[in-house]
Amino acid sequence: MRVLVTGGCGYIGSVLVRRLVANEAVTDVVVLDALTAGSPRTLLGTVDDSLDFYRGDVREYGDVETAMRGVDRVIHLAAITGADSTHDRRAETFEVNSDGTANVVTAAGKVGVDSIVFASSCNNYGRATSMNIDETTSPDPINPYAESKVKAERMVRDAAAEHDFSATSLRMSTNYGYAPGVRFNLVVNHFVFRGLTGRPLTVYGDGENWRPFIHVQDAARAYEHAALHPERWPRDVYNVGDTDQNFRIADVARIVAQELERDIEITYSGNEHPGPSYHVEFNRLEETGFELERTLREGVRELATQFTARLEETAQSNRQSMNGSSLLTHPSDVQ
Repeated sequence: MRVLVTGGCGYIGSVLVRRLVANEAVTDVVVLDALTAGSPRTLLGTVDDSLDFYRGDVREYGDVETAMRGVDRVIHLAAITGADSTHDRRAETFEVNSDGTANVVTAAGKVGVDSIVFASSCNNYGRATSMNIDETTSPDPINPYAESKVKAERMVRDAAAEHDFSATSLRMSTNYGYAPGVRFNLVVNHFVFRGLTGRPLTVYGDGENWRPFIHVQDAARAYEHAALHPERWPRDVYNVGDTDQNFRIADVARIVAQELERDIEITYSGNEHPGPSYHVEFNRLEETGFELERTLREGVRELATQFTARLEETAQSNRQSMNGSSLLTHPSDVQ
């Protein structure tokens, strides 16, 4: 099986590509990435004869079709992310997230792929008042990121019907956790970094808005599972997460403070817009047999360990360097 991952150098892609390279059911992994946000550094340890890399932009149809030739399955991650920031880059967001998806599904129909898994988002639900949001709830996007994802979902669904390939859109919960391509414009990762560096955790609004959360490792597992077992994901859209992993943002701040075991100040910026709010149900996901393996608290502890472990490695290296330099007899010897 030959699998294409668009945006494979990004946050989720940096985990997913590793999983696919190690999966015995996958013979080749193809990565298409423009490297505008990601970096080849995230592929360290994955490069061998089974990995093909194309530097290209999903906005350029030729780049997409070239990378897709000979591919059986497609996992389409490439996107402009950071929902709040897309208010200031609306045109670019639609060019990448919607027009780019149009190129992906058009190429898939032309070259004859078997299946597409599209990276969508629970952000599509906007500010929902219901506590029982499921896939039958109509999206109500409140930022260009979600608007472009809703539009792209329709493209994927329509193209699958037209070209007779299987396709599904995964409305992913908010990601967190360590990955080679880790991002810090995500609330959990942002809070952990601020807490570890002695700064207050700023909660916008009153912090009562809801979000479901998923560890980046679980998100990558979901994309892998859906791509390799499309018969288990027959519906056109799935919410991906766990009902128990819905949290209010104020509670996320408190959890981070508790797990870091530090006296961390939590402040509230009442003048700032709190953003989307959605408490999501995941009953449909149970039909696929896929389950999450990690919790928010575990992810916070893991991030803290990654930071402190590397600090300890640096300190140990510095100590070894200091011991080695004890034979120096004059300051000029260090030059």
